[in-house]
Amino acid sequence: MTDHGAVPEFDDADAPGEPTPDADAPTPEGETDDGRDPERENSTDETTQTSTGADAVVAALEAAGAETVFGVQGGAIMPVYDALYDADDVSHVTMAHEQGAAHAADAYGAVTGEPGVCMATSGPGATNLVTGIADADMDSEPVVALTGQVPSDLVGNDAFQETDTVGVTTPITKSNTFASSADEVGEDVSTAFALAASGRQGPTLVDLPKDVTTDKTDAEPTDKTDAEPTEPTVPGTVSVPERADEAAIDAAAATIAAADRPVILAGGGVVKGDATDELRAFAKDHEIPVATTMPGIGAFPEDHDLALEMAGMHGTGYANMATTMTDCLLAVGTRFDDRLTGGVDSFAPEATVVHVDIDPAEISKNVEADHPLVGDAGTVLDQLAAAMDGSPDTDEWLAQCSDWQTEYPMDYAVPAAETDDGAPDASAFPDDEPVKPQFVVEAVDAATDDDTVVTTGVGQHQMWACQYWTYTEPRTWVSSHGLGAMGYGLPSAVGARLAADDDQSVVCFDGDGSFLMTCQELVVAARENLDITVFVLNNEAIGMVKQWQDAFFDGRRMASEYPWVPEFDALAEAFGADGFRIERYDDVADTVEAALATDGPAVVDVYIDPTEEVYPMVPSGGDNGQFALSEAHL
Repeated sequence: MTDHGAVPEFDDADAPGEPTPDADAPTPEGETDDGRDPERENSTDETTQTSTGADAVVAALEAAGAETVFGVQGGAIMPVYDALYDADDVSHVTMAHEQGAAHAADAYGAVTGEPGVCMATSGPGATNLVTGIADADMDSEPVVALTGQVPSDLVGNDAFQETDTVGVTTPITKSNTFASSADEVGEDVSTAFALAASGRQGPTLVDLPKDVTTDKTDAEPTDKTDAEPTEPTVPGTVSVPERADEAAIDAAAATIAAADRPVILAGGGVVKGDATDELRAFAKDHEIPVATTMPGIGAFPEDHDLALEMAGMHGTGYANMATTMTDCLLAVGTRFDDRLTGGVDSFAPEATVVHVDIDPAEISKNVEADHPLVGDAGTVLDQLAAAMDGSPDTDEWLAQCSDWQTEYPMDYAVPAAETDDGAPDASAFPDDEPVKPQFVVEAVDAATDDDTVVTTGVGQHQMWACQYWTYTEPRTWVSSHGLGAMGYGLPSAVGARLAADDDQSVVCFDGDGSFLMTCQELVVAARENLDITVFVLNNEAIGMVKQWQDAFFDGRRMASEYPWVPEFDALAEAFGADGFRIERYDDVADTVEAALATDGPAVVDVYIDPTEEVYPMVPSGGDNGQFALSEAHL
């Protein structure tokens, strides 16, 4: 158990009694009527000067426009929490575990595009953030982490709850800082915000020794010093590219216009760079089909004729055929990770590659770029659009892509049928058979609006949520891509709910294994009365591990099946949420409607077919053009 600070212990007989308030009693000297310290209340003047390092931290949060902080209290971070008590514009959400705080901040950033903030104490509090920070780093999500630290003179002495947080997190942060003085700590936090949000987004961290947050600053109320919080500003030593080289743009545009089989590959950078409008316009103006990476889901509407949907290991057959056969690949904001490419040698082997990315380190890192274009995704797409002298002739190519969509449809064992309102028809499925998870995903999609935010854990349920939900809007798909962190789904739904518009629905698809890792965050959803609906696709196993064991380890299912799992609907009720259960196809429509109508958190325990697996599938390192449609094809 994490110890977040020593708490005095009392025997019941020795416990101090609580005094009864007397409304007529005079206010004690030195206190306001609400019990606050007037000297602390007046420690800032109209120029927002601060009196302690902790005040500077909170003032920097306010200056950056931070509205929500996700965290867990503790000894070393307590001065910052005390300063947060007086903040008018920043609310705090107490999470059940620090990992949940980091995931919630990650999702908050994914939905808003602005840095999410998480906070924890030193030692175990900071190390519990590490999984969430690493996840944000892999997925380039803007997160600012604030961690308490033991006093500076104890650093290196193995003090209580001491950990070298900067050393631990250096490999998984875009920037981190060990705060050294109360006068400068506000600027440290402001810079962390600016760096998290600029260029290729990512997590930053400020480690806050307790003496720095409790020390007084040297600022006088009338002086303008470093202690005065400022708008977040990227340091002058950091250069963020905006426009690509014009000669390189002209050459790339000529290549695209001359292509016979062009494909646009939209990565997560399109969404994070708010470049979806530019990408959609370019694709439609030049009639070029669009595939997405998993982080790029929502960059292009999947109900459009040009949409090929997701490519890669569990991508659609038609997206993988198109990216394999293309002669010109316009890749925007993607790092070409192994789950997308399969074997690099067999990925788009005939393509001339035009690679747009704001991070020059990604150019030719995994896939060689013939036309490297370094710059902001939206700006570079506008440059390409202006440089295009004509459009490629794609009539035959689009017909071929349409043929692949017919040949390799996204379906599952029982033929799908739809009702008049577009929802899947339960009467088309044998009621004596277990429920297919794909059917549930389609049913929830049909029952919600296009701007619904979907979060997931990691595993088979994540892939079904990718494949069988039709995404049309950016920032509506929130998941753990690069790190693949099981347990991401529920805490990310908490962060997404607080980030989304009030009229947006937030739905979480989780697996029983993933849900068990962070189900404690249900208490947060219940306490805060957050309107989120969690569908646990329950096959009593770590389903993706079991699928790989069946396919590649001769069916030896070691440590992948659960001999017993909780009743998740009953568990939800214990946490203060509403619980529901689906066991038959006839349960689906009414239960989905009832769960979505709940005013507050709801959990639906969905007993799915335990034999169902995720296909299409490209074996790790395989050829995307030779995807398997069943285990027999592997």
